Amino acid sequence: MGAAMVLRSEEDVKKVLDIDTWRHLSKEKVFQLVAMMPEMEKDVQLKIIEQLPELTKLSVKAMTTLRKVHESTLSSNEKSQEHVHRAFQEARATITAQLQRDDLDPETRRHLSDLLVQTADKESAKDTENKSFLDRLVNKTTVGVAAAAILVTVVAAGGKAALQNGEALRKL
Repeated sequence: MGAAMVLRSEEDVKKVLDIDTWRHLSKEKVFQLVAMMPEMEKDVQLKIIEQLPELTKLSVKAMTTLRKVHESTLSSNEKSQEHVHRAFQEARATITAQLQRDDLDPETRRHLSDLLVQTADKESAKDTENKSFLDRLVNKTTVGVAAAAILVTVVAAGGKAALQNGEALRKL
C-alpha cells in the first residue's frame, strides 16, 4: 500500500485487509486496520468504527495475545541465553584447567590462552546480538500495543471526537 493511497470506502479497506465482511476481522488484522486508519477518509474511519462493536474486544484480545507472545519469547530467550553463558563458562573452565598444567609447551599454552580470549569474545558478541534482538522485540511490541490502545481509546470515546481532530490516529 503506497503512502499516497487514500482509502475512500469500507470496501477498499476490506480489500486491503483481504476480508469479505467485518466478521472476518481477526485479532491479527486489527493491527493492520489500525495502521491503515491514517490513510482512510474520516467518514470511512467513522463508519468502520460504528460497525464494529466488537472492535474494542478484538483490540484487547490482540493486545493480550501480543503480551503473552512477548512474555513467552522473553522467557524462552532468557533460558537460551543462560544455556549459552553456561556453555561458555564450562569451556573457559576447561581451558583454564588445561592452562594450569605444568607440562605445557609455550606454543600450546599460547594456543589455549588464545582460545580463552576467543570464548570471551564470542560470548560478548552473542550478548550484543541478544541485546539487539531484545531491542527489536520491545520496539515491535510497543508499537503494536500502542496502536491497539489508541484504537480502544478511540472506540471507547465514541470515535467521532477523536477522529474529527485526527490527533490520536496521526500519532500512529
